[in-house]
Amino acid sequence: MAQAYLVDAVRTPVGRRGGGLSHLHPADLGARAIEGLLARVNVDPVEVDDVILGCVDTIGGQAGDVARTAWLAAGFPEEVPGVTVDRQCGSSQQALHFAAQAVLSGTADLVVAGGVQSMSRIPIGAAMTVGEQFGFPTPFEGCDGWAHRYGSEEISQFRAADLIAQRWELSRAEMEEFAFRSHSRAIEAVDAGRFAAEIVPVDGVEADEGPRRDTSLEKMTALKPLRPDGRVTAALASQISDAASAVLVASEDAVRAHRLKPRARVHHLSARGADPVYMLTAPIRATRHALAKAGMSIDDIDLFEVNEAFASVVLAWAKELKVDLDRVNVNGGAIALGHPIGATGTKLTATLLSSLERTGGRFGLQTMCEGGGQANVTIIERLP
Repeated sequence: MAQAYLVDAVRTPVGRRGGGLSHLHPADLGARAIEGLLARVNVDPVEVDDVILGCVDTIGGQAGDVARTAWLAAGFPEEVPGVTVDRQCGSSQQALHFAAQAVLSGTADLVVAGGVQSMSRIPIGAAMTVGEQFGFPTPFEGCDGWAHRYGSEEISQFRAADLIAQRWELSRAEMEEFAFRSHSRAIEAVDAGRFAAEIVPVDGVEADEGPRRDTSLEKMTALKPLRPDGRVTAALASQISDAASAVLVASEDAVRAHRLKPRARVHHLSARGADPVYMLTAPIRATRHALAKAGMSIDDIDLFEVNEAFASVVLAWAKELKVDLDRVNVNGGAIALGHPIGATGTKLTATLLSSLERTGGRFGLQTMCEGGGQANVTIIERLP
């Protein structure tokens, strides 16, 4: 049976909006992650079959197939192609899936998968609204089929986060405790050097800029909700960030030919959808689907990485699936560490892999909510 191996996984630090990485062109930011990845493996870059990067809002510096631009900006061979993927927040996780599928199918042996996002330079949602300058509607305006099926109510992640909090009866206090735990865990991980092995320093930035050492539950309770009568505040949402990440996926033949030592293998990959109005609930359905397809249960998974787009997303997922939060986002999540949307998927892969190695765990499951009501799930098996 064919296997898709994860040879190595790296990421840049995650910069705050307007922070230490905001000066970089997105292609240069992506290039730093790819350079860092290939510097750690014994592979001639010309042997890479494809470069697949996730990126959202592909306009400006992120347009024109930023995967290809980033590869060339890194100085690597022109013979190697690149393609850019947009599955919203799950873009680089989907890039990893496409890379693994190429290897599993036998059509590729070495693929660089990853993602890049400069949210400082290109605001979130810019690709959806830029058309308004030219008189074009946003994705849902004027779409008769959409209106017939889902009506004309607000479609946004902020409304979805509030709807989830209401449906799963998550109080603001409960969500604030979760958010505070995210910062506390992230700070502990930074201080213990847990991210050091996965981070490629960039222009003097060596650590994630997001965790807030001065935050407190008192400060969180003082914030106003993002929506009138809502429960979700800025403290309960992921941070706007800049970063890039990259993973090298290899076939068994490539592992032998290049004498590589893989760190893990892809045990399962899949994606499922759910209600696009609630938008952020798909990880629940996707996790159930993935475990059933893999013949596994929640108890078979040692560690989970569930992207903290909002506190309500992870808490509803854990409540529905009866998952102990002690196994979830053990080094903090996007509320503290940031969510550079196109890069977050393989960023989480790098962290999950490091966490499994540190704890001696065997299986790790990664999932995240995505625009349109979708979710990817990747289950990896750490190799000894």
